[in-house]
Amino acid sequence: MDRTACHALLANRNVRLYLGGQLISLSGTWMQSVAQGWLVYQLTGSAFWLALTAIALTAPVSLLSLVGGALADRYDRRRLLITTQLLSLIPALLLGFLTRSGHVTPGLIVALALLLGVINAFDLPARQVFWGRLVPAELLLGALSLNAVVFNATRVVGPVLAGAIIAAWGTASCFYLNAASFLIGSASLLAMGPQSDSLPHHSARPSTSLLAELQEGLRFVAAEKESSLLLLLIAVISLFGIPFVPLLPLFADGILHVGPQGLGMLAASSGIGALAAALLLTLQREPRCKGRLVVASGLLFGICLLLFARSNQYYASLLALLFSGVGIVSLLALANCLLQHRCPMPLRGRVMGLYTLTLAGMAPFGHALMGLLAGTVGAAAALSLGSTICLAAVLLTARPISRLA
Repeated sequence: MDRTACHALLANRNVRLYLGGQLISLSGTWMQSVAQGWLVYQLTGSAFWLALTAIALTAPVSLLSLVGGALADRYDRRRLLITTQLLSLIPALLLGFLTRSGHVTPGLIVALALLLGVINAFDLPARQVFWGRLVPAELLLGALSLNAVVFNATRVVGPVLAGAIIAAWGTASCFYLNAASFLIGSASLLAMGPQSDSLPHHSARPSTSLLAELQEGLRFVAAEKESSLLLLLIAVISLFGIPFVPLLPLFADGILHVGPQGLGMLAASSGIGALAAALLLTLQREPRCKGRLVVASGLLFGICLLLFARSNQYYASLLALLFSGVGIVSLLALANCLLQHRCPMPLRGRVMGLYTLTLAGMAPFGHALMGLLAGTVGAAAALSLGSTICLAAVLLTARPISRLA
């Protein structure tokens, strides 16, 4: 996408409203994530409770994202997103009230994280496919790239704000502000009006059962070899590559010996690379050979992750993480665009449900698997193995994927 197309996207009122709502809502989400982790650690001092809270938040996506995708095909997606945003208010407000009143416990935090995870299972597929309603097909990659810019910007802004707010007003304030951000996100969707659907809406037949719709989506993907391979590649990378983030403290302390400040820089380096890739995709003319770029991005991610795993030099590690961030965001944005282009609009919700399952739904299994490996053979060996598996998956799927336009 070139600058003219970028300007055309930003000139669209609905796009501006959606991106603005996302910017505020996601910033609140990252604030709550940091504050929640800090609260759990204050209450327990336990890595087990931190892991259990993370699993509670992500496990429902593994179980329910396919159903969420089917509902995104059956019902109006804008209304579905408004509903999930308003429902997300509940755990944020409860967490804020319980924390402020002094009645919060680790078990209650896990229960509220589980509730938010269930809501996310219906929110994420609808959010992925909603862009296909806002913009024409030729601007989809640019829209997804703009969305990635917003997402990665909030990865930086949200945690910084959370640290300042916790220091100034306490942990509960982050939860209340996140609840307010959901209200703003809902308001941005309401302000769009029904004209936000730029394409005709395809309603599911009332006589069709939800199970039949799920089976229809699975049959479509199974018949589409290239789509199946894209989803398989994302699943492998989600299991063995993306879970490097929880291992960063082990590298910062045990291998690089850079302490908490160095840990922050390692995490920021990957985020800066991801943000740079998203900006680059937004400002460039839309590529014709997206499949080749998916393969190249996968190779870049896998190689840089392997170099990071084997590095004992701090600045080399920063550079490796920077380019791994470039690789993973480029791969995911391009793969998302290809998947949406390759399926008819009535099936996009279900296909994006599968995409959400392979990406976010694999998170609890990937974290558990890589954590187990790190505890058994060490962080460096575990990540070396994981990155090698990612590289093998890219090479094995390279030929058919590289043919995609």
